[in-house]
Amino acid sequence: MSDLRDLYQEVILDHNRSPRNFGSLNDADRHADGHNPLCGDRLAIAVKVVDGVVADLRFEGSGCAISKASASLMTEAVKGKTVDEFHRLFERFHGLVTDENVPANDADLGKLAVFAGVRDYPARVKCAILAWHTLRSVFDDTQEVVSTE
Repeated sequence: MSDLRDLYQEVILDHNRSPRNFGSLNDADRHADGHNPLCGDRLAIAVKVVDGVVADLRFEGSGCAISKASASLMTEAVKGKTVDEFHRLFERFHGLVTDENVPANDADLGKLAVFAGVRDYPARVKCAILAWHTLRSVFDDTQEVVSTE
C-alpha cells in the first residue's frame, strides 16, 4: 500500500510542478472563477465547446499542490468529452474524494484515482474539488465566483 501511496503522491507532485493545460485560452467561449478561502486557492477556467464537446480548456491561478494537480488532471480527463460525460465524471470524482465506500480503482477515473486518499483529510477535499465545481459552473452558466465555503 505504501508503494501505491508513493506513486499517487508523485503524480500529484508532477502535476503541481508542471500543470497540464495551464495558461490562457484566447478563443474560449465560456469562463468561470473559483476560490477556496480556507486554503487560498484561486483559479479561472476557460473552455471552448464545439457541438457539445469540450474541444479545449485551460486554467490559470494559484493554489496548493492538490488544487493545481486536480485542475491539471481534470483538464486532461475532460478534454474531448461531452458536457454530459463531464457531469457523470464529476459525480464519480466527487464520490471518490468524499465517500469512503467509492472504490479507488474505478477504471472510468483513470489517473484521477490518485485523489482517493484526500477523503481522509476533509480540509483537503475542498482543494481537490475546487476546479471541478468551477468547471461545473461553466456548464451551468452561473455568473458567480465558485467558492468552496
